[in-house]
Amino acid sequence: MTVGIVMGSDSDWPLVKKAYDTLKDFGVEAEVRVISAHRTPELAAEYAKTAASRGLKVVIAAAGGAAHLGGILAAHTTLPVLGIPVAGGALNGVDALLATLQMPSGIPVATLALGSAGPVNAALFAVQILAISDEGLAAKLADHKRRLAEKVAAANDRIAQELAKA
Repeated sequence: MTVGIVMGSDSDWPLVKKAYDTLKDFGVEAEVRVISAHRTPELAAEYAKTAASRGLKVVIAAAGGAAHLGGILAAHTTLPVLGIPVAGGALNGVDALLATLQMPSGIPVATLALGSAGPVNAALFAVQILAISDEGLAAKLADHKRRLAEKVAAANDRIAQELAKA
């Protein structure tokens, strides 16, 4: 496995699965675990401490509420940790966003978008990190960016045609 995806609760899976699916689309293997920073802190620390020796290159951490998972993992590994704040609870994800953003100096966690874009962007960021030393992934990323641009151009053409008819 190359990327570890860790979520604080299995209720996060419907959202986090988008990261797994995106990695799979790029041919990147990922392992998925449910580990709670608060309910299983020793497991979280052990997961992070052994991540590199198990072949992981990047860790994606998704958590809601207090969202300490990314920070706990980052405290115990030298691998890049990408945090996905998960919306929910009384503050609808603002607490998770702020917890993921406000890491102390020396323990970085890259914070991705709150909402459905977060898992996709986390996976794409992981692929970008891996592509630094993998020409095949770099080519897949370039193709992905080209397809995105083509979708925008097609959307622009549709709107222009609609306006021309009006």
